[in-house]
Amino acid sequence: MSNFPFLSVLTVAPLVGALVVAFLPRHRPELAKQVAFVWSLLVLVLSVVMWVSFNAGGDRFQFRESYSWIPNWGVSFTFAADGIALVMLMLIAVLVPLVILASWHDAESSKRSIPVYFALLLILESTMIGVFAAADVFLFYVFFEVMLVPMYFLIGSYGGHQRQYAAVKFFLYSLVGGLFMLAAVIGLWVVGGKTFDWQALSQVDISTGTERWLFLGFFLAFAIKAPFFPFHTWLPDAGGAAPAGAAALLVGVLDKVGTFGILRYCLPLFPEASKWFAPWALALGVIGIIYAALLAVGQNDLKRLVSYTSIAHFGFIGVGIFAFTTQAGTGSVLYMLNHGLATGLLFLVVGMLISRRGSALISDFGGAGKLVPVLAGVLFFAGLASLALPGTAPFISEFLVLIGTFTVNKPVAVIATVGIILAAAYVLWMVQRTTQGTLNPALTEVDGMRRDLSLREKVVVAPLVALILLLGFYPKPVTDVINPAVQATMDDIGKTDPAPSVGGTVQEAGR
Repeated sequence: MSNFPFLSVLTVAPLVGALVVAFLPRHRPELAKQVAFVWSLLVLVLSVVMWVSFNAGGDRFQFRESYSWIPNWGVSFTFAADGIALVMLMLIAVLVPLVILASWHDAESSKRSIPVYFALLLILESTMIGVFAAADVFLFYVFFEVMLVPMYFLIGSYGGHQRQYAAVKFFLYSLVGGLFMLAAVIGLWVVGGKTFDWQALSQVDISTGTERWLFLGFFLAFAIKAPFFPFHTWLPDAGGAAPAGAAALLVGVLDKVGTFGILRYCLPLFPEASKWFAPWALALGVIGIIYAALLAVGQNDLKRLVSYTSIAHFGFIGVGIFAFTTQAGTGSVLYMLNHGLATGLLFLVVGMLISRRGSALISDFGGAGKLVPVLAGVLFFAGLASLALPGTAPFISEFLVLIGTFTVNKPVAVIATVGIILAAAYVLWMVQRTTQGTLNPALTEVDGMRRDLSLREKVVVAPLVALILLLGFYPKPVTDVINPAVQATMDDIGKTDPAPSVGGTVQEAGR
């Protein structure tokens, strides 16, 4: 199976499914939902086969494909995946079917086409796969920009309060970042011998001044996308207005394009500039951790609160990347996966609560666990995973980031640790005010609050709960895939250190 064109097929398959779903009759919305769900399952099956076919001890980039596109510009449809990209592709494949299932009734209240809603989810899946699979810089840029379109319509057409404002803000922020990247992409093409091939560009010797400017163009685009402080303000608006399923993909996957881009493009292509800008990047990461956590504590809107928690988590990922140790780098990539699982679960569960209550305000809840105990229990679990409780997957990644950073930059690691305390504050406060305490009498008058998790909703949350627990106790299958790619990235920037021993790390954490 190593010669099978996994990446091109995975990129095109959801797009074909989207066309099929979009042209189904509008008066048969259930058929559109079922086709979209089955199609996403086929993508998941193919992704699992690709994961099994990947040789963790083999070449850095595998499943390479290249098809000529614009030969005069040196542009080609080139796809390849290392361990970092492979993990993100699996995250997409797992989340999309669950989001489709969780969004079964999300589009009904918008009075817009239900088939188009699910077609947009599949288009989004296609562009997300493409951006992680691209091994041509121009192709990456194209997917980076096109990815905005389906999310813009998901927010602007199917979102909640202030959806159009949030959609435009999301689009403009990302578009401005894309313009910075476009300038850097053109500059890279000029100094790189008029090619966009990643492997060829990684061998180019660039002067110090030019390298710093090119790094800055890419980094600004990725910092906005991630988002890092102070480029973060679009996320609470977009996450708060988007439908719960779209928000789960926005925060769980789309934002990871920023941190993935730093690892794939900024560090290997501009190693000296990466080291020169590292202190500034670490400072932004630490500020983001504390600042976003403090803002999360003060939120009364559930979806905005979860969005602010994600900004704090991206601060940890940024710190791990720019610590320039394999341990912290592996922790960052693992954090990207685990954050996608935990925050995806949290957004989906919050969406289930909001759909029942008809309000996203925390003050409109209170004691809801007495009416929906199973849903309240899953919310509590998702909250504990978000604050990186030992035994859940985010704990391993957060611990690796902090211990890997502490070995080279103790002040940054110590300050970042304060974010863990604040995380406990905003998560437990949210859970206590929504599901615990005295029952709000108004809840008994809402029909939706009398319904606990349905079978469909249990099918949505069960795989995410299982994965969070499994990777919390046994992350080795994932770290074995990640470690070689992270080690190669550290070699690219001239930083060499041993890969982390996850078993030893867990034992140390237990003590």
